[in-house]
Amino acid sequence: MKQIFNYFFRGLLFVLPTFATFYVIIVIVDWTNATLNSLLFSWLPFQIPGLGILSAFILIVLLGLAVSWTISRPIFSYVEKLISKTPFVKIIYTAFKDFTEAFVGNKKKFNKPVVVSLVDGVDRIGFITESNLDLFNLENRVAVYFPHSYTFSGNLFFVDPAKVTPININPAEAMKFAVSAGVTQIEQ
Repeated sequence: MKQIFNYFFRGLLFVLPTFATFYVIIVIVDWTNATLNSLLFSWLPFQIPGLGILSAFILIVLLGLAVSWTISRPIFSYVEKLISKTPFVKIIYTAFKDFTEAFVGNKKKFNKPVVVSLVDGVDRIGFITESNLDLFNLENRVAVYFPHSYTFSGNLFFVDPAKVTPININPAEAMKFAVSAGVTQIEQ
């Protein structure tokens, strides 16, 4: 009986992360597909599976192409400036834009993994996001973002650089390690 439970838990270790990953992907794909099908193709007398996802991909590629054109760039800059000046909306928009650019844009901010000594014997992995804090009248401090495990949130601390030790690993691997609560193996 003990061996059966052992096999059951090993199977569970495989099934749970696999199921959770596919479930989240399926929910996102289904929602996107249903939403875009109802918005763009409600005039069709029948449903075409995957048409909404294909449409989303094509629309995003076309939007990226349009943003890249010199002719249309002033239009997008104007729309962005308008959104950035709208009360309350600007807070949400700029936060999401900066967060997105921190991962995939030109302003990649999570590319300096460090270990910070917080208290005697306790260290934490983080990422230096800003080295110059003159805007806050803080000398001898750097901004370090500490991601939370198993979530997309984290904390930002202003830390004495003497307590910060850069680590020489791939930033993506450092983020994966921190977000997984240290259970993911770091690939060299």
